[in-house]
Amino acid sequence: MTVADSTGGSRRHRLPRLADAPRHRPSRVSSTIPGADRLADEHGSLDVTLGTSARRRSRPDADVGYDREARVPRHRSRPGRRPTFSTSSMSPPCHRSRENGAEEPSEKSVQKKGEEMQKRFLGESGLEVSALGLGTMNMTGPYGPPQDPREMIALLRTAVERGVTFFDTAEGYGPLENEKLLGEAFEGIRGDVVIATKFGMDIDVETGEQVGGLNSRPDHIRTAVAAMLKRLRTDHIDLLYQHRVDPEVPIEDVAGTVGELIAEGKVRHFGLSEAGVRTIRRAHAVQPVTALQSEYSLWYRGPETEILPTLEELGIGFVPFSPLGAGFLTGKIDLTTDLDESDFRSAVPRFAADVREANLALVDLIREVAARKGATPAQLALGWLLAQRPWIVPIPGTTKLHRLEENLGGADVTFTADELAEIDAAASKLQLAGDRLPKPMLDLTGQ
Repeated sequence: MTVADSTGGSRRHRLPRLADAPRHRPSRVSSTIPGADRLADEHGSLDVTLGTSARRRSRPDADVGYDREARVPRHRSRPGRRPTFSTSSMSPPCHRSRENGAEEPSEKSVQKKGEEMQKRFLGESGLEVSALGLGTMNMTGPYGPPQDPREMIALLRTAVERGVTFFDTAEGYGPLENEKLLGEAFEGIRGDVVIATKFGMDIDVETGEQVGGLNSRPDHIRTAVAAMLKRLRTDHIDLLYQHRVDPEVPIEDVAGTVGELIAEGKVRHFGLSEAGVRTIRRAHAVQPVTALQSEYSLWYRGPETEILPTLEELGIGFVPFSPLGAGFLTGKIDLTTDLDESDFRSAVPRFAADVREANLALVDLIREVAARKGATPAQLALGWLLAQRPWIVPIPGTTKLHRLEENLGGADVTFTADELAEIDAAASKLQLAGDRLPKPMLDLTGQ
């Protein structure tokens, strides 16, 4: 299936295979988006680690090696460390939840308190983070109403206890409220976490009101960062992304402004989100880019064409958002699922009822391979991403402790080169349908 990729071009979309995959032709999906004004601030977000050029860029810790030919992480055991999954030693498949059809994690498949999380480096920047981060967007929406702040603060602190060091937020999440949540949660343990946040939306920094579309003017970046530091209760931002490329402001001006903030000690690293190859190169020439954040998963493989080779060449890390396809790849959504209008996914073409059967063939494939490896579908999907490059750090989001623990188990799922090839071969036979975002938001990507 030919699909527009994240750079604005087109490519052959190669995705997982099942012999009996249905050939489903989607009907045209309306581009009218319920609540578009409220959502336009962010949602390219439905809504890394390597070490020096492909040879040098990977600086894994003592437990993680890397086979460059097969792109397969190698894990060395340590006393007290849970063994990795392998096809020769498979634990029983996880049981299915009666509530939503998704597999529930078994006792063996969750990350427990005190277990050490693997670490990775985001490109050549020297920024070291946990192999899996935590996306916090949905703690304040948009897949339904905001969660109880006390519960989310407890979840964030538990994630730190479980070894997560990398947390992703943005001024547009909430808006503003998400950053406040992290500021309160990490007060007193700021040195234990790496906080990534994003500027670039035209948001009133005091009220959170969306006063325009995009805004990456240098004076606005400075105003936004000053407000972020207050909300996050910190004196610096570890990784500052431009949320979406602003066509009205030269990227050189944006990179230069962030470079000044780095020199002033207010920011440590510069990142881009959903940017195209040309913009990445131009920005990197002014201020080294530490990481790119864009969507990437078994469901959306657009970055493989141009983005990943460019990042490898330049020594830039990659942070995939929606690594579980906004929950779809976990098996939580089936043909009978009715998405509420308050759920952002109800406006996303690939979640539409008339294309869901075609897309569920991918879920069936993931479930089948996961069962063979003694993992859950979520763990399989996350492990697959980690196996693609040693400088990739996915940021799955959740608001539930048991899902957090399940997801962290994905860092221990490993693959042989043959297993990765088998997944690719099966994936390429599927006819997946529907755009990954509503058109107005898709138009903001790949610039």
